[in-house]
Amino acid sequence: MKYMNQSIKLPGKQQGAVLVISLLLLVVITTLAISGMNTATTELAMARNDQNYEFAFQAAETGLETAMAQGRFDTLAETDLGQNYINVHDEVTAKIRFEDSTLVPDRAFSLGVGSGISAYHFLASAEAKSSRAPGSATDRDSTAIHTQAFYVVGPESSAL
Repeated sequence: MKYMNQSIKLPGKQQGAVLVISLLLLVVITTLAISGMNTATTELAMARNDQNYEFAFQAAETGLETAMAQGRFDTLAETDLGQNYINVHDEVTAKIRFEDSTLVPDRAFSLGVGSGISAYHFLASAEAKSSRAPGSATDRDSTAIHTQAFYVVGPESSAL
């Protein structure tokens, strides 16, 4: 067997342009990847905060429903229904305040004015707090305050 003497010719003036371009592309791709991760992290935090606000919103709605369902309406003083814990993370405080009383107009009630029937107007409010880590303040804590006006039809008197 005879070995051939082969010489490999390399370009004499190679400048390393491929290396520089590939490093630049690597930097661009890395920057895009980091930017994408930051965007995903921000969107995840936004979704978490929105979800927690929804928890607070629903807790406030539950507080209003509970307050009105109890039927504790007082025309002389504000009724504080206290603080209720809906679950480990959500709590709500509800109050009912008397606003005014009006006579029931003819078209709104079959008996009409002069029948001794009045409409007693109340304002129920519920303030809810949703905490993902109870006992410590976090960026995911959320609150919601809801109010609901309503009236109760009853006999005309100074106290309900």
